[in-house]
Parts: sequence; structure tokens; C-alpha cells
Amino acid sequence: MSAVNEVVLYQELTAQNGKKIGVATLNSEKSLNALSLPMVESLLPKLQSWQADPSISLVILDGSGDKAFCAGGDIRDLYKAMLDKPGEYAPYVEEFFTKEYTLDYLIHTFGKPVLVWGNGIVMGGGLGLMAGASHKVVTATSRIAMPEMAIGLYPDVGASWFLNRMPPGCGLFLGLTGASINAADAKFIGLADHFVLHERKAALIDKLKTINWGDTIALNHQKLSDALRSEEDQCRTQMPLSHIRPHQSEIEALAGLTELETVIAAINTMQGEDKWLLKAKDSLAYGSPITAHIVFELLKLGQSKILADSFRLELGLSVQCGKLGEFTEGVRALLMDKDLQPKWQYKTVADVPQAVIAELFRSPWQPEQHPLRHLGTDE
Repeated sequence: MSAVNEVVLYQELTAQNGKKIGVATLNSEKSLNALSLPMVESLLPKLQSWQADPSISLVILDGSGDKAFCAGGDIRDLYKAMLDKPGEYAPYVEEFFTKEYTLDYLIHTFGKPVLVWGNGIVMGGGLGLMAGASHKVVTATSRIAMPEMAIGLYPDVGASWFLNRMPPGCGLFLGLTGASINAADAKFIGLADHFVLHERKAALIDKLKTINWGDTIALNHQKLSDALRSEEDQCRTQMPLSHIRPHQSEIEALAGLTELETVIAAINTMQGEDKWLLKAKDSLAYGSPITAHIVFELLKLGQSKILADSFRLELGLSVQCGKLGEFTEGVRALLMDKDLQPKWQYKTVADVPQAVIAELFRSPWQPEQHPLRHLGTDE
């Protein structure tokens, strides 16, 4: 297969002391590197082999082109699978999410340093890859979001874990509005570690090749952090201004609210005429009322879960969402017919019966049959 057709490109760069740096590049520039099942199936065994290979000291994950690291999951095949089995469990839906979450979990628990170059658009499934990396880099054009409200799904790929670990109220606000954040925001809420200009990427990789990588994983983490910090010191003045900080006190207040309707009312009455906030309010109004309930419930549940349990919970939810039909309709309206007129099953969050949400959170499997039952057994 030629490199042009390969969904992920791999390189092993040799550092000056003979140690290697594994580089995996998502290779679908036309689709903004949307994460497809073939990409996941390629990355999983490769990363596992690099994890086990003593000559590989660190891994870099990036995307081809300059527009996006990864603009989300490639959901066209998911849409087709759900259309073929309306109101039923679609095996492809289970397969896609099982493999995607297994990959995300591997990155979270990789051990060796993993640098994700989060340039340009990083959304949905792309954020799932980035959130678990030990070294998350953002650039001047980084645009990060979990916009699943708009397609009747919910922020998945470990979001029940990482949204809960943000400053108070931020996870709830971002999950409900799908608001797009920049590099400064990502650093503020813990979704990024370092800010480096995209045009410095080649120079950074050259610098990484001069480092004396060793066999001690903790020291390799420190060496990578030091190299990134030194790059960031030269770029800091070009970091964009945060969107979140001007609204921080009102966003923080959301964390103290106990009813979803109250949270939504509070977001809608937030002060400010900046485009970012107005767009967030519009996205909240457009999104699925069922998804809003899922986000609210997920953030309550996720507080008490370990990482592996978060992925197990999300897999059940995702399969149930595939069966419900709201996800299918959201994809149709936004990405297929593009009429932006989704016919959600309920008009407002107040209309959604609690029984519908309870069913979505009911696992389709007994614990011993769960497709992700082995996650966490090696921790």
C-alpha cells in the first residue's frame, strides 16, 4: 500500500544516542484527520508494540496538514450502521466505540511519554486521543471542542473523566454548549500542558533527537517537559487571550446548581456580548435535550469513577445512544442533509422523561460480558 493510501503514517526517528522516537501521523488531511475505524485498528497494535519496545523512548502523535490534528470521529459509517438497524443494537456501533475507547485508554496508561501535537482543530475523538497524553501541546490555531450536543450523542472518549477534573463549572459549561476553546483556555482547564507555535514543530523534533534519552521512564518524561518548557518560553507572548477567564466566576457558579433546568437558565443569562459566549448559547439552544441530560448525569456519576470504569460506562451509553435514534437524527441534520433542523424527540429538557435517561445509563451487558471488562486489570 502506498503512503498516500495509508490511514496512519509511522516513522521511527533515531536520537543521537541510538534511542528512538516513534511518530504516528493521522493521514486523512481531506477529512481533517477524522478518526476512522481503520485508523484505530492501525494505531492500537502499533502503540502496543512501541510501548513494549525498549528502544522507543517516547511517542509523538500528530495529524497531516496544518488545519487539524483530528476533527473528531469519522461518523459516516456509524450513521449508515444506525440507519440499517433503527431502534436496535448495531454491531458496528459497539465495535467502533469499543476499539476507540481501548485506544484512548492505552494512551492514558501508556507509561512512556506521549506527546500529542494538538494543532488546529481538535474535537470529539481527536480530544479523546489528546486528553490521555502525558504531554499535550497546543498552538496558536488550536480549536478544541466536544460538540456532541449538536449530534445527539454526548461528550464521550473519556470526557466523563476529564470534564470532571477541570476547574469548577467548566466541564459542565463546555459539555452543554460544545463551546470551542483556544490554547490559553486549554491550558487553564488542564487539557493542554504546553503552548508552542506550529511553525516550531520541525525545530522541536530536531531538538528532541539531540536529547540523551535513557531507560528510566520518569527521567524521559522530565527531559521532554524541559524541552517543551524551553520552547514555550520563546512563544509565550503569542498565546491568544482566554475566552473562559472573563466568564470564570459565572461558569464556576454552575457547579453549585443541582437542577439541569437551572444550569441552562444560568448559562442563558450569563452577561457579555462577546461572540464566543453568544455562540455557546446558540449551540446550547440547538443541541439535543436528551444529550443535555446525559451530560448533567455523567458529570455527577463521573466524580466517583476510576478511569477504566468511566470508559465502561461510556461504552454502554454510546451503544444505547446508537439504538435510541437521537444520534442518527443529529448526524442527519448537521452532517448529511445539512438542513440544521434536527427533529429531536423532546423539545426541552423539562419534557425528557427520567425513564429515557435511566435506560440510556443501563449497561447492555452483564459485567463479565462487558467488551471493556479487561481494561484496568493490568493497573
